[in-house]
Amino acid sequence: MGNTWITRAETRADIPVIRDITLAAFGRDREADIVDELRADATAWIEGLSLVVADADAADAEDGTAGGGRVLGHILLTRGHIGDTPALCLGPVSVRPERQRDGVGSAAVRAALAVAAEQGERYVVLVGHPEYYPRFGFTRASAYGISLSVEAPDDAVMALALDEDHPLPGGMIRWPAAFGI
Repeated sequence: MGNTWITRAETRADIPVIRDITLAAFGRDREADIVDELRADATAWIEGLSLVVADADAADAEDGTAGGGRVLGHILLTRGHIGDTPALCLGPVSVRPERQRDGVGSAAVRAALAVAAEQGERYVVLVGHPEYYPRFGFTRASAYGISLSVEAPDDAVMALALDEDHPLPGGMIRWPAAFGI
């Protein structure tokens, strides 16, 4: 298996493949349904911040190759807020089960954060694995006075400032409605 990936914005042709990957990665409908609901939410959806990671070495057009290579993973950043300050909510991140722990998820996160910064976004929040996301610069959100309206382990609620000239603001995270938070 090669480790050369293409990261790019999703296309309409990727939508069914993204759903299949998300279902396989999580083993249930909830996360795939969230992605579909976010795509339909004009207040949450930001064009260009739903990215796929494709294998640059694969060319099987019958297996999720819209735009080059077999799609291996997906990441989504949508509009949320920290208090009244616009921020991005990261998630879900989905990788084909047979390619998990292969660097696909890391490639997705790095690419998504780079695109978000290029688009002028300043902050990203997430609820995720505390041993995984710090490698990308995420830290405990509570250290900045950022909180969540539901119970979650403190070390799983994380935040990142994409621009060091704009430190993280404090406040309650407001997620897009699809998350149900």
